[in-house]
Formats: sequence, structure tokens, C-alpha cells
Amino acid sequence: MNDLPIYLDCNATTPIDPLVALAMQPWLGKHFGNPSSSHPYGKEAKAAVETARAEVAALIGGRPRDMIFCGSATEANNLAIFGVARALRGNRRHLVTSAIEHPSVMQPMRWLEAEGWELTVLPVDGTGRVRMEATAQAIRRDTALVSVMLANNETGAMQPVSEIAALAHVHGALMHVDAAQAAGKIPIDVHDLGTDLLTLAGHKFHAPKGVGALYVRAGTPILPIMAGANHERGLRPGTENVPHIVALGTAARLAQERLVREATRLHALRDALHERLVIAIPGLLLNGHPTERLPNTLNLSFPGVAGWQLLAATPEIAASTGSACHAGGQTVSDVLAAMSVSREQALGALRLSLGRFTTEAEIDGAANALINAWRGLTSTAGS
Repeated sequence: MNDLPIYLDCNATTPIDPLVALAMQPWLGKHFGNPSSSHPYGKEAKAAVETARAEVAALIGGRPRDMIFCGSATEANNLAIFGVARALRGNRRHLVTSAIEHPSVMQPMRWLEAEGWELTVLPVDGTGRVRMEATAQAIRRDTALVSVMLANNETGAMQPVSEIAALAHVHGALMHVDAAQAAGKIPIDVHDLGTDLLTLAGHKFHAPKGVGALYVRAGTPILPIMAGANHERGLRPGTENVPHIVALGTAARLAQERLVREATRLHALRDALHERLVIAIPGLLLNGHPTERLPNTLNLSFPGVAGWQLLAATPEIAASTGSACHAGGQTVSDVLAAMSVSREQALGALRLSLGRFTTEAEIDGAANALINAWRGLTSTAGS
């Protein structure tokens, strides 16, 4: 009997797809070669890495030679930001990002600001989307890099990155997109987005944790941020993690094959959950854009209770009050604060994020648990 709770925290991490685990298994044992070695063991590993590179590139409409494998999306974001800053530090000294970025984007930006770079942080509207009028005013002739995520990890709100990229390029700036939360959930084409750099995270689309990738458009000025051998076009030194790279490639291929069907299924399940909760809980509020949102993400504020209290009262559900990177419960989310959400509404927020293995029965069970727990907590508070 499985006593584990219903898993609705796929924006934090996803379970590894069994087909992905199967694909990586041989590379943990029999096929152990170093991809840089010239003998058959090494050539075999090198071929596997290049196959995965092509599979990951196909997921985002890029070219295999423009993909750089990294140890995580955090590393990829750091390479994009610090690498471009190193390459352009003599010419441009202005950076632009948004108020809702992941810490692996915001903290590098703040580090550069402390070193003398000028940083503009773009505001968002009440639905969590970057304000375009502010963006048009912020980007200027000395802007080196604009970094805005494709979809927010807490609300799922989709950002107008193609329009932002167009503005950046008019001023000669580069565009970086953190697509860690979006890749594998919605169609992505780097050419349609107009981005110069784009970040992926394997564990957000059913690959293992500890592997990611950075797309770097050919000709983009960027320098390495670590010293070592000439791996990954000289941008990411260190022997390639072949088993995890194979897993990332397989996960990318599976996501691409199932993308439209799976997005439609998740959208329907998410909306069914939302509808159940709205009917049963007066005053329930949606945080994020009603339509321009990831198909799997539902961020709701429950009236009269704190999100952490509701989670504590529903042990049959595994979810979160916000980003797993700074979860902890009783503080207001930076993302919701940037959206000018009231403190009470922000403290009542709960993020429910679905994945490939979420079932209709689990959605029914989660809805029942949340409704019963909310009723119990609010009736106790009112007595």
C-alpha cells in the first residue's frame, strides 16, 4: 500500500520518468567511458552526449552546436549572466531583469550591481507579467543584457519575452531567458522568442536533478566563468556527466513527442481542480494571469487561513506555499509582493503544480482534502 501523499509540487521537481531512468542506466555501468577519450569507450560516450545534445536542441528549436550542458539551471543562469558580463564589461555597464526572477538570476545581477554595474529591475502588473511600458523605458544604448524568465515558477505567469527581446536587440543588448520552468510544458522556439541565451533544467521535465543546459546563439559574446579544460566549446570545463546528459536528452525527446497532448491534459486537470475549489470556498483568489499561464500551475490564496496552515492540515497532499528554493512558510513571497498582492492574500497562497503522472483521481482527492481542511480551519477560527 502506498501511503505517500498526492504529489502536486511538480514546479519544485518532477519524478523521473521510468523511460528516462531506463535510458540512463547503461551509462552508469557498462558504458563508463570519458567522452574526451579517443578509444572506443570514449567515442561511445561522446556519441551518446551528441545524440542528447540534438534531442535537447530539438525541444527548443535550436541547433545542437549551440547547446552547452551544465550541472543545473542555476549554473546555466550564472554562466549566461556572468559570462556575458565578462565579455562586455568594457563597453556596456547596464543590466535589466524583472522583479519576479529566480534567485539564480537575481543574485548574479545583484553581485554585478555591487561590483559597479547599473541594474534596472522591471516591475510586474497584478497578474505577474512584466510591464512593457517600463521595459521600453528601461532598455537603453549601454544595456548589455536583459534577463527575463519565460514563465514564473510560483504563479506560472508567462512573460512577453519575444517583445522584450525585440526591444533589447534594437538597442544592441543581448537577451537571456530562464526557461527552466517552461521547457517541456509549452512549445518553445528560440528563433520565435528572439533570445540569445536560454536556460533549461532537467528535473523540471522528468529528468534527474543535477543536469541542465544553456542555449547560446552562435556569435553571442560570452566567456567562461570557470577555468579548466576545453569542454563544451570551452564554456563549461569538466568531464561531461554522461548518464545525466543521456537522461536529459531522453526527457527532452519524450517531452517533445507528448507536448501538445500533455499540455491539454494538464490544463483540463488544473482547471477542474480550480473549479472544484472555487465552488466550495467563497473568496478564493487566483494569483497569476487567468490565461497566459503554464498549463500545470495553480496558485491560489485561501481566505482566512495561511498557506502553511492549510498544508499542515492536509498531510495527504505534497504541495508548497511558493518556490521550493525559499520555502519556509510564514513570509510573503517576493513574487506575490512584486504583484502588489496584499499581505493577507500572499500569506494565504498555495501553489499546486501538476505533472505527467498526475491523475484525475488524485485531483479529486486533493480537492476534497483541501476543501475539508479549509472548512475545518475556518470553522475553528470563527468559533
